[in-house]
Amino acid sequence: MSTLSELIQDRSRLDPHSIERLHQLVGDWQVVSDLSFADLLLCIPMGEEDFLIVAHCRPSTGATVYYEDVVGRLIPAGRRRLLRQAMERQVPVRATEPRWIGSHAVREDAVPVVHEGRTIAVISRQANLGITRTSSRLELNYVEAADAICAMVARGEFPQPGSPTGSRRGAPRVGDGLFRLGLDGEVLYASPNALSCFHRLGVIGDLTGKVLVEAVTDVMDGESPVDESLPVVMTGKAAWRSEIDAHGVVVSFRAIPITENGQRRGAVLLCRDVTEVRRQELELLTKDATIREIHHRVKNNLQTVAAVLRLQSRRSSSAEVRDALGEAIRRVSTIALVHDMLSQIIDEIVDFDALFVRVLRLSADVAAGEGHVRTEVRGSFGQVPADDATALAVVLTELVTNAVQHGLGPAGGTVVVTAEREGEQLDVTVRDDGAGLAEGSVLSGLGTQIVSTLVRGELGGTIDWRPAPGGGTEVAVRARIADAR
Repeated sequence: MSTLSELIQDRSRLDPHSIERLHQLVGDWQVVSDLSFADLLLCIPMGEEDFLIVAHCRPSTGATVYYEDVVGRLIPAGRRRLLRQAMERQVPVRATEPRWIGSHAVREDAVPVVHEGRTIAVISRQANLGITRTSSRLELNYVEAADAICAMVARGEFPQPGSPTGSRRGAPRVGDGLFRLGLDGEVLYASPNALSCFHRLGVIGDLTGKVLVEAVTDVMDGESPVDESLPVVMTGKAAWRSEIDAHGVVVSFRAIPITENGQRRGAVLLCRDVTEVRRQELELLTKDATIREIHHRVKNNLQTVAAVLRLQSRRSSSAEVRDALGEAIRRVSTIALVHDMLSQIIDEIVDFDALFVRVLRLSADVAAGEGHVRTEVRGSFGQVPADDATALAVVLTELVTNAVQHGLGPAGGTVVVTAEREGEQLDVTVRDDGAGLAEGSVLSGLGTQIVSTLVRGELGGTIDWRPAPGGGTEVAVRARIADAR
């Protein structure tokens, strides 16, 4: 399935600014579809006659006209004339008669999408007339608001600059609650759901004719912080979003100013009770903070363990014991590094490239002793889940340390770590330019056992020691890393 950009670029000659404008429209046209009780088809002109459907929006407030996917199709010849009229006149045009689709009729309008004075596309707005609805005040106000926004689209005034992008959950939708506001922010119409939202805030009674800001001010408890943009949004003066928190109830607002040739004529204000959504977000933030604190404490505890082992090592008179304790300190310190990084991020995903820089420095510096060792990293590990990051860090620490201590020896040399990531498969090679493996040698040390166990058990992969081309030793690890998205 082609994306919106691909469809437009492949089948039209629109410039990047016009394509971006269509992206903005498609990102914000659900409100128009819901207010209209209608499907919206975004059509771009193809030559002199044809129109290609590049996007489709279905209403959540009524029955759809198209149950099948129509994106990528051409508009039938009999309906092109209406779209061409709207394109040339640069005003919305309505078909004189409904057209029949099977057992029900469809009412169609064509709305030109104007950008910088020229029509770049046409919206076909099609309402299913097969479901009988009474012309209630709610429906009449919905349709009037939709017509006003469509007229703004035809004048190039919608979407408006600075419109909210829905960065937070709980964005108000048409069905959640709607106010139609006058020029000074007075309520011309309030939907039943909108009144219910204000009843939860403590505003009781009919709001028609009242200014919302004044009604809300009376119920503010003075303890909860107030968003500075709230008065501007609730009077419909700017296309922003805001929230009010009073008496434990949180209501989110979104304003859509209605303009005519740049002059503000009123606004549509959407509202939604997001109390439960914000409560869940607070719980998640609390849990995230708790998890980060746990990682921080684990890191501190591991550093304490490493310090105790270091003291024990200094008190030991046996060189063999000191070496064994030194290796244990290094392994514990590596795991502490992973938890240190996890304590600084929100999710359980590690940027392993940044982590490995610290792991490599720790491993090479400790193992090198007096010899000079040069390390080099090629490729990228990518994002690694916390469960895999600890095992992978310990494995690479052991391999680099082993390459420095046993591969290079006192004279030093170069260790090259190469990482290649494709999806869940990670291929890592650790190569040194030392003396290489002696023929018939058997790798049976504790470090080798730890690496083999972690690679095969924790990482579900394989490991292979072999002579490196040109001398030295090369260790190839193939691991399966869980998808970090």
